[in-house]
Amino acid sequence: MGRRQQPTARQVRLGLELRKLREAAGLKATEAAGLLGVNSVQMSQIESGISGVSEQRVRRLAANYACSDEKLIDALVVMATDRTRGWWEEYQGILPAAYQDLAELDHHARFRHDVAVIHVPGLFQTEDYARALFAYMNPEFPDSEVGLRVEHRMKRRVVIEGPAPIPYETVIHEAALRINVAGRAATRAQLTRILETSEAAHVTVRVIPFALDDFAGAGSTMVHLGGAVARLETVVRDAPHGTAFVDSEAQLEHFRKLFRKVKEEALPPQQSRDLIHQLAKEL
Repeated sequence: MGRRQQPTARQVRLGLELRKLREAAGLKATEAAGLLGVNSVQMSQIESGISGVSEQRVRRLAANYACSDEKLIDALVVMATDRTRGWWEEYQGILPAAYQDLAELDHHARFRHDVAVIHVPGLFQTEDYARALFAYMNPEFPDSEVGLRVEHRMKRRVVIEGPAPIPYETVIHEAALRINVAGRAATRAQLTRILETSEAAHVTVRVIPFALDDFAGAGSTMVHLGGAVARLETVVRDAPHGTAFVDSEAQLEHFRKLFRKVKEEALPPQQSRDLIHQLAKEL
């Protein structure tokens, strides 16, 4: 398989999971390389996502690592052999790599859970709302650069609005709903869009009201994407240095529990819709 100039987050994750299996089996990279008939440099490139790996090699490694989890093995094979060329690839080299990674992760996700405290979740954002956010955070960008980011964000909505939508649950703090990011009229349109989108059977919206006592979860913002198996789930968080992808099992379990906790503290879906409707009427 050929080398890649810049592996995607999904390709890096495949290599990481293969390395985890090797380490669990107690084998060194040089020993694993011998199983495939490659050298240690090539093995390192496979485990870092720089080099691709065939189905035959994935299954050979899994067998030699004594991995008996057939669902995990099948999922890794799909990750290794999938040749999907999604809409996001047209932005390669134009927008930062994280934009391609996020869209690709969305495309392959079984479900998506969001927690939003300050801003409306990206999948709900209107063009005016998204444009105001990107322009404010990047004041040096020309309109054309902001426009590309807005266009990309609008296309990402396909995962909940397209022909094969995934189950989507989001918890939004009332603060995110009240902040007039792009003015009163745009905020009203934004709230209306959330209400309209939440009518779909696969979309569930819950709101954490200001009236909730003892809510200390302001730092719980996250995007949680379901993998083919639980082990392959991913949590995406904004970090000071950029986008952070969380994939360790201990951290994934932490964020699963955090989402359940925040979800339990939020208003039920109908009461949440009632609150959003009331906020829209006040504008």
